[in-house]
Amino acid sequence: MSRNALIFCPLITLALTGCDSSSSSTDSNATYSSSSIASLSIVSASDDGLYSDDYNPSNTIDGDITEESRWVSSGTDNAITFDLGESYKVTSIEVYWYNSDERNYYFDVTSSTDNSEWTTLLSDQISDGTGDDYETIDITDTVAQYITITGQGNSVDSDNSIVEVIINGYSTEINDSDYGLSASLTPSENFDLTDWYVSIPIDEDNSGTADSIYEAELNNGYENTDYFYTGDDGAMVFVCPVDGYKTSTNTSYTRTELREMLRSGDTSISTKSDANNWAFSSIELDDQEDFGGIDGVLTATLAVNHVTSTGDDYQIGRVIIGQIHAASNEPARLYYRLLPDNTKGSIYLAHEPAEGYGDEQWYTLIGSRSDDASDPSDGIELNEKFSYRIEVEGDLLTVTISRDGYDDVTKEVNMSDSGYDDSDNYMYFKAGVYNQNNTGDDDDYVQASFYSLSNSHDND
Repeated sequence: MSRNALIFCPLITLALTGCDSSSSSTDSNATYSSSSIASLSIVSASDDGLYSDDYNPSNTIDGDITEESRWVSSGTDNAITFDLGESYKVTSIEVYWYNSDERNYYFDVTSSTDNSEWTTLLSDQISDGTGDDYETIDITDTVAQYITITGQGNSVDSDNSIVEVIINGYSTEINDSDYGLSASLTPSENFDLTDWYVSIPIDEDNSGTADSIYEAELNNGYENTDYFYTGDDGAMVFVCPVDGYKTSTNTSYTRTELREMLRSGDTSISTKSDANNWAFSSIELDDQEDFGGIDGVLTATLAVNHVTSTGDDYQIGRVIIGQIHAASNEPARLYYRLLPDNTKGSIYLAHEPAEGYGDEQWYTLIGSRSDDASDPSDGIELNEKFSYRIEVEGDLLTVTISRDGYDDVTKEVNMSDSGYDDSDNYMYFKAGVYNQNNTGDDDDYVQASFYSLSNSHDND
């Protein structure tokens, strides 16, 4: 892999698990005192004992930024580890490199809650070399007690030399030991939502349609206590009633749902522009550079807490929990459905080809989509946590459902005849609850709690 100056994680939103979406980093015994970002206390700094002369690791946390007080270790894969004493939600690292205005340092960053299992946060990085001062290194928020910087030498010699290190983060209690979420934080503090906006089924701006809370406002601590908020276990909760404002006149159902925004708050880029959206790699190569991403993966861990129980038989109990939306059609809609007389719900997928390319296709992953299906033996109960992964690579759509105690269930859909191999079809992910019932009682509703959420693309 080539070295890139401070190229961080790909465009990915994750609930406190760093860049490794396959595992979570938490500490069930962690306790905290406040919810603001601050410099965290570093209990100790250590290395493998190969430091040079008197330039030992403790020099990096003594508050002294003179060059005599620094850590030096020569060679590659030389690590210095900082112990915070207990797990915190870490948001950034500040490093005072020695003579950083004269050289660039090569380094990696990893984290751990137990000093045993490690998560890679950054790899193949290069310090900016712009001045003799602290350099702020942003990371995807992660829960960690230990942060390690692994030096790979610098542009002048093989030395890894750090004068001082500051680690910033939230000193907030973590309530859910599995996912590292805090009930005292807003959704955007628990999750990286910088490239999403959320639709809420109310009309406070008097537009006649549902309100859209765009990136800047959403990531400034936005919550709505009725529809979008942090639950008692720290989850990001989505609630949507049958009756409510819809996102457009062409939409039949209400939703409380995130919409992917690859522009990440740059309002000079319009919502429907190619730069704010992504495309399949099956489009012409020359057209791909116009898009904000190519191909993509959406993953989530969630529990459906409530579904509708009133209304027409064909609508009761169904909710969409994840989507790929195109300019006009929907290449993927992932449904959860629980019928009133059942204790376990089903999961199924809809694939809608582009206009003129055939009929909608339906695929069952768990249980049945029938209006009178019997209770599925392998179904998913309300409040049971499970994960989904929606992935597109070229014309191949792959959807996987995972949960404890069961084998993964995977469905592949060949989209080569679906008409999405041209640049007119931009894509974006959606996640949350899209209520698929408009005939039930007005106050009947759907609700889901998300414990992790990530989105990524090949050329972010």
